[in-house]
Amino acid sequence: MQNKLFVGNLAWGTDDQALQDAFSPYGQITSAHVVTDRETSRSRGFGFVEFADDASAKAAMDALEGSDLDGRTIHVSVARPPKERE
Repeated sequence: MQNKLFVGNLAWGTDDQALQDAFSPYGQITSAHVVTDRETSRSRGFGFVEFADDASAKAAMDALEGSDLDGRTIHVSVARPPKERE
């Protein structure tokens, strides 16, 4: 297990703080970030939450996958490492 989670299908209005608030009951969060478009600063509908330990990340993933956040059903999975650019 990895301690960084991918969170997809976020509502456009969900921000970093809302993401942190939703995941914080499951353990210590080291970062919570909603990815935004560089040009418009609008949410791209997904983000990442990183926990201090794997057990907290697994608990959050198990509890929040398919749950409602700001009116949208979110999808939570282990984050994959970024693809290397050639």
